[in-house]
Amino acid sequence: MSERSRAMTEEEMKALEEEFDSEVRFRPLPPTLGWVVAATLFALACYHYYTAGYGIPRATTHRGLHMGVTLALVFFTFVAFGKPRATKPGLLAPLGLPIVDWVLAAGALVSALYVPWIFNDLAFRVGNPLPIDVIMGTILIVTLLEATRRAMGWPLPVIAVLFMAYAYFGQYMPGVLTHPGADWSGIVNHLYLTSQGIYGTALGVISTYVFHFVLFGVMATRIGLGQLFIDLASALAGRFAGGPAKVSVLSSAMLGSISGSSIANTVTTGSLTIPAMIRIGYPRHFAAAVEAASSTGGQITPPVMGAVAFLMIEYLGVPLTTILTAALVPAFMHFFGVLVQVHLEARRRGLRGLTKDELPVAWAVFKAGWLTTLPLFVLVAILLSGKTPYLAAFWGITACIGVLAIQSLVDHGTNLRAAATEFVKGVWDGFVLGAKYSLSVTAAAALVGVIIGVVTLTGVGFKIAYMVTSVAGQWAESVSAGLAFLPFDVMSVPSLTLLFTLIMTAIVCVLMGCGIPTTANYLIMIAVAAPILGLLGVQPIVAHFFVFYFGVLADITPPVALAAYAAAGIADANAFKAGNTAFRLGMGKALVPFVFVFSPSMLLVTEGFTWSEFFLSTFGAMAGIWMLSSVFAGWLFAPLRGYERVLLTISALLLVVPSLWPTVIGILLVLPAVLRQLPMIGKSVSYREST
Repeated sequence: MSERSRAMTEEEMKALEEEFDSEVRFRPLPPTLGWVVAATLFALACYHYYTAGYGIPRATTHRGLHMGVTLALVFFTFVAFGKPRATKPGLLAPLGLPIVDWVLAAGALVSALYVPWIFNDLAFRVGNPLPIDVIMGTILIVTLLEATRRAMGWPLPVIAVLFMAYAYFGQYMPGVLTHPGADWSGIVNHLYLTSQGIYGTALGVISTYVFHFVLFGVMATRIGLGQLFIDLASALAGRFAGGPAKVSVLSSAMLGSISGSSIANTVTTGSLTIPAMIRIGYPRHFAAAVEAASSTGGQITPPVMGAVAFLMIEYLGVPLTTILTAALVPAFMHFFGVLVQVHLEARRRGLRGLTKDELPVAWAVFKAGWLTTLPLFVLVAILLSGKTPYLAAFWGITACIGVLAIQSLVDHGTNLRAAATEFVKGVWDGFVLGAKYSLSVTAAAALVGVIIGVVTLTGVGFKIAYMVTSVAGQWAESVSAGLAFLPFDVMSVPSLTLLFTLIMTAIVCVLMGCGIPTTANYLIMIAVAAPILGLLGVQPIVAHFFVFYFGVLADITPPVALAAYAAAGIADANAFKAGNTAFRLGMGKALVPFVFVFSPSMLLVTEGFTWSEFFLSTFGAMAGIWMLSSVFAGWLFAPLRGYERVLLTISALLLVVPSLWPTVIGILLVLPAVLRQLPMIGKSVSYREST
């Protein structure tokens, strides 16, 4: 048995997560400084816990305080270059921190708090900043670029610098991209002193909503909710063909609903499911791909959905329940697509499920861990009641603390000192870790504020929209002229223009997602892509979901498929092969966004919703995903012949078109394979015929 084909220890899981996720790659600190940083992280978490329940101060003050403390902590916890390492205390490293990091931390903190400090004078200074304003703004922009580079790498800071360069050198840009340009004072004024830039919506959502839900996810996992999900998935799905793979899909869906991090989800569930998949006969790269594809679904699964759900409610001005409802069917489609493929692969290879002795009993699992579900029920109930998301997070965290207290008492009985020690340690560790996990996303959101600020300052979003729609329109006219004989509405010039625009947008989203995190990718793309799709009549909520889905897809898209590479590390598999297979398994996430753009009823909450359109698009997409999965596996109910693969490929493409006639033709194309294979259902059939 390979060293990786076993359950991993907690230390190995942590090391693997740090290897592939730069956002949790923290440097070791000397004891004194380490305690100070931990206490600051704990205080930051306590501040947000309090404001979630009792209200936040003035928005600029709240955002500035959160950003300043967070950026300072980034310089304490992330090294400038190379792997995290301890620094020996000395003259150039007081308390074990390089003096340059002390300077950067102080600069970030002071410049972030400067705007709240002069807030009452801002009305007289916006548009005419003082020299000190420009100096402070420059310091914040520089420290923000460096903090984000440390936490997330080069791509996002480079993009931000390019946008600022565009704002400065606009008069030299070619064609439609030209604009009068702005001097540095004007750029800093817009990015630093107004709500259109760094202190804008992105930072507001992170500091008001996302921090609290990250903290809830950490606390919920700490009390055992994640392990309960894994055990329940094992009990429910483990006995079926290819059981461990189906356990991976279900457990990742459930854990992802509170986690929102694809890499953390991959490592947590994959450490258990990947060795089990390999043990029953799945190839190593396939086992890694299943876990990666399943875990990336966590970011699109209600109720947490990473940070994006809360950004959507701010940008769209709709209740959170609207976003969560819209996410239901597309999220189901993703997991349905992965489940179908792992089932077909299991049938093709003749793989068994887990034996009764290898499986937990569902009732016993729930009976032992039901208390850990209480915080999730509290969170969802308050969200559905119409209360604010941060109030729901407050009571969810409070419920986690209550459950932790009960668990500590049960574990130690009458030994109250030991129970109190375990409880305090649990709250301390959970709050510190939750605050740590928020550092990188805060830096990214604040820096994205720079990019969004340039977009609003220069109007480049509408310039790009004009360019893209013009190119897409020219392509559409050429293709439509050649395919005019086909009786499909999708072949009209307006439909083809939209299709080509969506394809270009999707490609850019995936490419951007290869270098920057999902939240930052979403914020940038919605600033640029929303005007493009809006010009073509796409409803705002549909445009937001389209951009979001393709940003998430980058985690399983080679060459930078970080979730797949983390899973390959567990499986001891070829990373690139695992990434390619994960992308194929996640094809539902790539197909479904095109479906709901052309058929918005799939999202349930769009204007013009009809049940007939919903059922046609939803069941057509499910059938199309199933047929395409069969083509990839070479298996429907039995091995597929060559001509059947061709027919099913054409059928799949027609079935996902949300229109009646393509759906009917797609169904007819499936019939030859179905009729030939019906007598074989339930029989043992060799796969040799199709290979």
